[in-house]
Parts: sequence; structure tokens; C-alpha cells
Amino acid sequence: MCKTDRIYFQNPYDFICQRWWSLKHISMGLYNKYILPKVIDWTCKQKPNMYQRKKVIPLAAGEVLEIGIGSGLNLPIYDKDNVKHLTAIDPSKEIWDKNTVDTQQLSFAFDFIEAFAENIPVDSKSFDSVVITYTLCTIPDTNKAMEEIRRVLKPNGKLIFCEHGKAPDKAIQRWQNFVNPLWKQLGGGCNLNRDIPLIIKDNGLKMDDLETMYIPGWKPTSFNYWGTAKLN
Repeated sequence: MCKTDRIYFQNPYDFICQRWWSLKHISMGLYNKYILPKVIDWTCKQKPNMYQRKKVIPLAAGEVLEIGIGSGLNLPIYDKDNVKHLTAIDPSKEIWDKNTVDTQQLSFAFDFIEAFAENIPVDSKSFDSVVITYTLCTIPDTNKAMEEIRRVLKPNGKLIFCEHGKAPDKAIQRWQNFVNPLWKQLGGGCNLNRDIPLIIKDNGLKMDDLETMYIPGWKPTSFNYWGTAKLN
């Protein structure tokens, strides 16, 4: 009798649980690597989301940092006359590899860095604009990410954002809270119920401009915040 057989007969419950967790982690690993990037890319390029991006991306100017560039959906929207250099970060090389824009043909200099928002590998006070679109929902440690944003912004720089999050209606909030655990697991860490303005204001930035609305779509996923914020 092999060692595995002895474990099985001595403690069948533990053996089954171990195998179940192993299969679950393997399945989720395959899902996160091969399926999730396609799901995220498809979701983010829907017309309502792209329309929202066009409201904020042209505001970026000078030395720009984009956090969570994904598959590069924002690249064609930047104002070529205002952007001098764009540095983009994202922790998922699988999603970035879906980029269809020839970055060599952009009218401004461009660099991509595989990195997390909580640890941005650039010098302090480097950027005039920090852009973040539909990304705060997935960042595990938003306080650390906002600390990094404050660090890399120039004293007169601005945060430009467009995010989905906590809805103003109690009934929708209840749905968001109910669905969120499963949604987060299947959506690569995406949270439906984060209070975006509170995250920004509680981390040392002053809201300069803020607009909100439900965009077309399922309401628990479609309440949007967008605008700009500056260092206090």
C-alpha cells in the first residue's frame, strides 16, 4: 500500500478536502490565466465604459502615469498634443499582451512596466497626471496604492479617475453586498461596493471635480464616479 492510500484510509475526509482544494486552485489558476483576461478585456471595451473613458482621458497632460492599463484601451484616447510621455503599469502581462495598439506609432513616448499599484517602481514627484480607470475596484490595498499615487505626483499634479463602485440607492447596495463575494472571486478581485470618493479623500487628496451616474447596464455594476483630485 502506498503512502497516499494509507492517508486515504486513515482520514478520508482530509484526503478528499486536500484533493478538492488542489483541483480548485488548479482550476482557478487556469481560469485566471486564460479566461479572466478575455472576460476583463471584453467587459472594459463595452460602449458605455469606453464613453466614460473619453470623458477623462483627454484631461491628462505632461508626464503621465496610467495605473492598470489593461489591454491599452485608453491609448487612442489620449490628447497627443498634451501628453509628453506616458508610463503605464499593470500587474497582468496576460491582459497587456492583448493590446492591439502599436505603441511605436504613438505621438508621445511610452513605457510599460509590469507592476502593482501598491509598489510603483518610479521616482517620487515624477508625474503631472496619474490616470486610473476601472482599476480601484481590484486593488487589494487601496490605501497603499493611494499613498503611492501621492508619492509620484508632482506638487501641482492631479489624479484623473473613472471608476464604478458603491451605488447611492440602498436596494442596489444590498445587491452589491450580496453578490460581491462571488463577483470578486470570478472577476479577478473586482469589488462592486467600494466608495471611490471616500477612498480618494481619506488618502490625502482633495476632490477637484466629481460627477456620478448610472451608465447603461446591470445597476449593481454600473454606478460610475469620474473626475479629478489634487494633493491637499
